[in-house]
Amino acid sequence: MSQYLSQLSGLSTFIIILACGAHLFFFFVLWVWSRRDLRGIASSLDDFTRGLKHRSLLDSTGHLSDQIEAFLADVNETIEPGANPADRKVLSERVHILDEKRRYLNSHFFETCYNICRTMIEAYPLAGVLGTILAMGAALQANTGAENGSAISSIVSHFGDAIWSTFAGLAAAILLMFINSILETSFLGLVENRQHVRDTVVCAKRELAFAEGSAAKS
Repeated sequence: MSQYLSQLSGLSTFIIILACGAHLFFFFVLWVWSRRDLRGIASSLDDFTRGLKHRSLLDSTGHLSDQIEAFLADVNETIEPGANPADRKVLSERVHILDEKRRYLNSHFFETCYNICRTMIEAYPLAGVLGTILAMGAALQANTGAENGSAISSIVSHFGDAIWSTFAGLAAAILLMFINSILETSFLGLVENRQHVRDTVVCAKRELAFAEGSAAKS
């Protein structure tokens, strides 16, 4: 038993470092995922609003979230009462674009993955403490029944594993918290963009259908 505890305590630092590397890769995957979805939303709204008389023109280097909000503002302006009838007709003819490309609006899986990735950062300091406890337990287990001096000597010999395990856990948590602070704004912005697009699509389809019905009656 003491042999297994000693091996596990010796590997604890390596396991924490390996988990941190996997966590960083997971953050990278989420970043690529969010960029892809943002491009999908922006592309769909670009196709939807192309040709409007009063269409926002943003710098191509602008952030995708800003472009999406500008496209949504164009749509909301076009569907307001008193807007240019020609622009409303253009949107009415293109509303199928939004119906064909709705997969990017499915955000539950992305939000779940990001929540797991963010929450598990808190586990690294606990993992470091657990590695320290394992090192102390291995030392005590190896010297059960031994003299006090021998037990203390064994604890000191395992002290290095304990310190490095705690250091790895704290360092990993600090690094991942820093990475999360950089990416959190973009990830939460994507969630907000999706919600704005959903609300705007529903409103646009309702207003355009109402306008077509009124035009047909007249």
